[in-house]
Amino acid sequence: MTALAIGSLYALIALGYTMVYGILKFINFAHSDIVVLGAWSSYSIAIRALPWIGLDAHNPATPPPLWMSAGIFIAIVLFCSLVGFTIERLAYRPLRRAPRLNVLITAIGVSLLLQNVGQLDFIFGASPQKMPALLPNWELARLAFGSGESTRYVTITLVDTIIFAISGVLMLSLEFLIFRTKFGTALRAVSFNTDHAALMGIPVDRVISLTFMLGSALAGAAGFLYVMKFPGMSQPAHSIWVLLGLKAFVAAVIGGIGNIRGAVLGGFIIAFVEQFGAYYISSNYRDVYVFALLILILLVKPTGLLGSPVREKV
Repeated sequence: MTALAIGSLYALIALGYTMVYGILKFINFAHSDIVVLGAWSSYSIAIRALPWIGLDAHNPATPPPLWMSAGIFIAIVLFCSLVGFTIERLAYRPLRRAPRLNVLITAIGVSLLLQNVGQLDFIFGASPQKMPALLPNWELARLAFGSGESTRYVTITLVDTIIFAISGVLMLSLEFLIFRTKFGTALRAVSFNTDHAALMGIPVDRVISLTFMLGSALAGAAGFLYVMKFPGMSQPAHSIWVLLGLKAFVAAVIGGIGNIRGAVLGGFIIAFVEQFGAYYISSNYRDVYVFALLILILLVKPTGLLGSPVREKV
């Protein structure tokens, strides 16, 4: 169940990478920092909201009511989507016709800006914190495999189940939005050719802005769910956050960068490889398993599992 929960988180983050690449053909390196923003904003809201109902802000004896946790989750999703819109409007839109290198440097600059601003004392600070438990982590079931001394147990917890369920609802909603609505048709048209889409009357700027908002909303949701699973929070510029974003990017590449379903598939694949490798071989090399799989996939199928080669007419 842990692999399913972590795979869901990787998939949510990878969807933001693959949506932006699919529509603009560049990698938004600031995307992983939106995840950090979602995680730390969850902490900031929680420690201010919990005292209102008489709970200890840092170590509540009991989880808060479900409506409060849901309210914090919705607030984080809306806040991160607004940040994504702002980044696209101020940093990326003026460079839409600029060389790709300019956009790449800008993306790295935005990432560094978010990391360093997050370390300011009046924002999040540079000290690690512990996220208050907003969800009860009950043990729902324990499954036994094998017999005797070789028996292995798989524990299913409520937090893992909630992460998997919420992520599943978000991914299915995105699938419906992209493949069953007019906005999804417009998004796919813009990803094919922005100039042709504009000639057909599609508001390209609005579609691109909404794409950034959707990707950032999913990243914010992933940040909230991540600290529910791993409450120990490193400071905003710590390498663990960078590695989280990098693994999600690997998931998008393995599945086929630009392919929505491929990003979801890649997220679950690397989570299972990482978790089973750590369990059956060695936990010291869990990152090695992920990047070794990336190299293997690129050698066998450079476009990713569900990606397709792009043919340019000369």
